[in-house]
Amino acid sequence: MKTLKINCELDYLAAGDADYVFNIQVADHPWQTIKYENLRVTPPAQLTFGLHPTGLNRLAKTRSGPGGFEVRYDAIVQVDYPIPTGFEEEMPISALPVEVIPYIWSSRYCESDAVLQVAARTFGQLPKGFRRVEAICIWIRDNIVYLVGTSGSTTSTREVLVNRAGVCRDFAHLGITFCRALNIPARFVTGYTWTVEPPADFHAVFEAFLGGRWILFDATLLAPVTDLVRIATGKDAADTAFATIFGDVKMPRMNPAVQVLAEA
Repeated sequence: MKTLKINCELDYLAAGDADYVFNIQVADHPWQTIKYENLRVTPPAQLTFGLHPTGLNRLAKTRSGPGGFEVRYDAIVQVDYPIPTGFEEEMPISALPVEVIPYIWSSRYCESDAVLQVAARTFGQLPKGFRRVEAICIWIRDNIVYLVGTSGSTTSTREVLVNRAGVCRDFAHLGITFCRALNIPARFVTGYTWTVEPPADFHAVFEAFLGGRWILFDATLLAPVTDLVRIATGKDAADTAFATIFGDVKMPRMNPAVQVLAEA
């Protein structure tokens, strides 16, 4: 178990009135306990809170006028990720919980229906279960270059496979896509972590449903999954954006900083 301190700073500059929806609050999740948190904006504005339709992500909505607008989120969180054995098995469709099955379907950024043959050729003969998902992560690291600036908010897995480059978001999308093409439920997870390099940013990983539970995987190896403080979970990045902005707004600075306070 680790105790981590979150200090997330987002600075914006708006040309006029703008609406914001933030998804930066730590998730209510069995693997983590929120000891303290505080979300505030400057200039002061009303914040309205609610849940994403998935029921997994905590959203905050607000509005600002022209000029500078600052968002500050502080939290202290205990994380206790249940370490997998490494022998978790893939489950037949008939044994999957109904609420898990949608995570096999193709989605906006994870076009699993377009890579069925590639997935079958590359991973179809491997031992099924945890080891096969690990092999997917290794393949991604060996074949996709981690390079900032090579992808954008609309980049899909097919484009990543063509360009052979991407960032954590793309690595996670590709892992999800290959898993789903093999009928392994998989979903996108964003969070805070303290070892991500290059510059401070939100981190993206994925989790696969094996042996009756969700297990985290990070194809980038930029940070241990045991240190991830979960923010959002969804089919892909479309469900988990840290900010959705309606208006002419620039973001000159962001700093989602994480500090380890204690380790047990």
